[in-house]
Amino acid sequence: MTVHSIHLLFALALLSGCRARDVSPGGNSHKEGAYRNPVINYSLPDPSIMRADDGYFYLYATENIRNIPIHRSADLVKWEFTGTAFTDSTRPSFEPEGGLWAPDINFVNGKYVLYYSMSVWGGEWTCGIGAACADRPEGPFTDHGMIFRSSDIDVQNSIDPFFIEEEGKKYLFWGSFRGIYAAELSDDGLSLRPGAEKRRISGTAYEGVCIHRRNGYYYMLASVGSCCEGLNSTYSTVVGRSGNLFGPYLDRQGGSMTDNRHETLIRRNGMFVGPGHNSEIVQDSKGTDWIFYHAVSVDNPVGRVLMMDRVRWEEDWPFVEGGVPSLVSDRPVF
Repeated sequence: MTVHSIHLLFALALLSGCRARDVSPGGNSHKEGAYRNPVINYSLPDPSIMRADDGYFYLYATENIRNIPIHRSADLVKWEFTGTAFTDSTRPSFEPEGGLWAPDINFVNGKYVLYYSMSVWGGEWTCGIGAACADRPEGPFTDHGMIFRSSDIDVQNSIDPFFIEEEGKKYLFWGSFRGIYAAELSDDGLSLRPGAEKRRISGTAYEGVCIHRRNGYYYMLASVGSCCEGLNSTYSTVVGRSGNLFGPYLDRQGGSMTDNRHETLIRRNGMFVGPGHNSEIVQDSKGTDWIFYHAVSVDNPVGRVLMMDRVRWEEDWPFVEGGVPSLVSDRPVF
């Protein structure tokens, strides 16, 4: 869940010509072989990332920069702003006063498909999820409109989409503090399959779900707490594990996410508050796993800055070193 107001900082950044140039903070080059969080020191909430067929990573975020900002990187550390998924004339319009939140980027049937939420803050029955397509990861994206509204599918607060393919079928997971749900999509991924029934996957503690497959397990990463109260935010990133895509997702003791039981992956520390709404997990050239998420910087508490940390594994459970955002760490290898 996100706030869609545009801060003066971002408008100034755009006006000063940030298009297609490095926007990573200078601290990232403080010593060879290391990077510093945040990797981008302005607000990029709810990141989604994928590696495109041109070899670059592309990252999309909630529209604190209007029309869904897109950034590109070859090494996950040094990023450039390349533009936005939409313009004022092409942006989705099924919720005319709504913001575009929590995008999820995928490659489906030879197209780049961007799922998005559209809502006015607090509009838990009028919000919904739509999809847009492009031939290139940097767009331009053509909106294909709404897939469903909360009122249509009878799930309050239907935002925060996540797409996954399993055994030749396409599914959309979604939800925000009213349960996480899943439903099958059509073959093109742009609508619900006729007759598809929604399945409830979790309790009411979660939003911003992302599912990662590894070693025969499915890991449901999600966020709990309040996302958007600045330094008072209580967000953290959590995880449960299942042998089945549709659950049940369990913690280490066998408690179920349907009962709001989970393991904590990333919590706050003295420098970063509210770490949550993580991206997909991606790998560098050595097969090391990395995750992006947002947090509020104590030093710069305007918006939610872009963070990155290494994901390690122990007994088939993910963890981040110390369970908190890193300050300075070894950078990905490319």
